[in-house]
Amino acid sequence: MSQEPNPTADAAAMLPVDGTAGTLVGRVFDPAVGGPSVVAIREAGVVDVSMHFATMRALTELPDPAAALAAADGPVLGTLAEIVANTPDDVRAPGRPWLLSPIDLHVVKAAGVTFPVSMIERIIEERALGAAESAADVRDEVLAVIGGTLDDLVPGSPEAAALKELLIEQGLWSQYLEVGIGPDAEVFTKAPVLSTVGSGADVGVLSTSAWSNPEPELVLVVASDGRIVGATLGNDVNLRDVEGRSALLLGKAKDNNASAAVGPFIRLFDDGYGLDDVRRAVVTLEVDGADGFRLEATSPLERISRDPADLVAQTVGAHHRYPDGFVLYLGTLFAPIQDRDEAGHGFTHRLDDVVTIREPRLGALINRVRHSETVAPWTFGIDELYRGLARRGLL
Repeated sequence: MSQEPNPTADAAAMLPVDGTAGTLVGRVFDPAVGGPSVVAIREAGVVDVSMHFATMRALTELPDPAAALAAADGPVLGTLAEIVANTPDDVRAPGRPWLLSPIDLHVVKAAGVTFPVSMIERIIEERALGAAESAADVRDEVLAVIGGTLDDLVPGSPEAAALKELLIEQGLWSQYLEVGIGPDAEVFTKAPVLSTVGSGADVGVLSTSAWSNPEPELVLVVASDGRIVGATLGNDVNLRDVEGRSALLLGKAKDNNASAAVGPFIRLFDDGYGLDDVRRAVVTLEVDGADGFRLEATSPLERISRDPADLVAQTVGAHHRYPDGFVLYLGTLFAPIQDRDEAGHGFTHRLDDVVTIREPRLGALINRVRHSETVAPWTFGIDELYRGLARRGLL
């Protein structure tokens, strides 16, 4: 087993700028008990609070999750640095805890096409039929017709309807424009329950894809009654060539082994952090390739075309219930177009890319890119989770 430091195992980078001052909660796999434990991230270390909350779902369903976590105590499993260092598969020591995605029974939902730039790139994918080499020409064509900026366009407004008519006349109508500027948001199920990976783990892209991107996003944590109780970061890994061939291939483009990353921790809403802080968030993306390639970009959430609370309202309500709550990826501003290999082919992932998604109040989600066929397989499901909790006397 290699003992070389893994670039994703950076505990200091994962913490928010105010360290453990916020109400931070996560999950670790503890071999000593044979399963996952809910943990509080505190100055004293990583504190196992699973005797109080058997699952993250149990915590986030409480009337005041932040207050409940603050009042809970338990054994210290180790320092954050120790646990993060033991998280990547290729350096993991047996018998020691490692970091997991902070969510468990929450349904994993995602909103798409919530930023104008992302909407345009989805149209480009569609018109290019998934061929990266055609994207630059298609991009010029689309932007010439739209003209100006779409940043101030309100979805569902009369102005948006007028733009729709113009694009139809120009032969540029797209299903992505319907959800980008129409009244109804695109909200889809990104991944199965318990399948997400956390910070320090590998994320996966299919080996058959030639055009893949990270999609760095803010992720809301929502209770079953629709209350937004916290936030974290996510990487909605996407295969642009697959989705570009047909929107009906969205499942193949989005839902693969290790293709949904969440973390590093949930920051629960309390007196010092809430939804307005999410609205003011600025997300940064860094991609560092083993080939020396580097990509950097910044995304202010204020440029989103639909308010986060509106997206939650379109997800849960009388029309659809989520008895165990859900998390909601808010969509991405990023669709990297910087050429990596051939001119005009834009960006695509390479094996061993290290992707860092950062927001000052939420910390950093750091993952390495591998093929979905070769990353650690997803084997721990709901049945095993509950059998383990029963053995531990937590149910």
